[in-house]
Amino acid sequence: MDHSFLSALILLLLVLDPLGSLPIFIPIMNGVPKERRRRVAVREVGIAFVVLLGFMFAGEAFLRVMHLSERSLEVAGGVILLMVAIRMIFGHEGGVYGMPEGKEPLIFPLAVPLLAGPSAMATVLLLASRQPERVLTWVAALTVAMAVSGAVLLLCERIRRLLGDSVVAAVEKLMGSVLTAIAVEMILAGLKRYFLG
Repeated sequence: MDHSFLSALILLLLVLDPLGSLPIFIPIMNGVPKERRRRVAVREVGIAFVVLLGFMFAGEAFLRVMHLSERSLEVAGGVILLMVAIRMIFGHEGGVYGMPEGKEPLIFPLAVPLLAGPSAMATVLLLASRQPERVLTWVAALTVAMAVSGAVLLLCERIRRLLGDSVVAAVEKLMGSVLTAIAVEMILAGLKRYFLG
């Protein structure tokens, strides 16, 4: 499945799921002093961006070292995305990323695994390995997607108040439905390439 800048951006936004992560962002950021929130948000988004960028550029070498084919990566990435999509549709407990009260997040859980989680890593690896000649396009798409995620993280409390909990939940389920179709398409494309060459 070949991607354009726009389709890669949409895919990354669906995988990063900044709106769906609001229920986790809000309690974590509420534990950070107000004067530190902007700095913490920018730092965590920056760390996640560097992690995903590293996976994007090291993707081809990683595949060679691990003796993995693009087909296996495509199917594995699709399975991970499908699991994330199912979690988005049917709900999940935010407590899995719980932070001790009053402790400022550093890398965990905002940067990794909430922003730069396994599904995001698999997605950037797949983009870079399938179309390595367009790596600058994927970097641009990742940059925009991370900027959107950063904006949502900075404005999480305002967004929740503006939209309301029910709208945030509905958007997450809608994004999960779209991501399900993308995940199935990735799995089918990987299987087709495996069996038909």
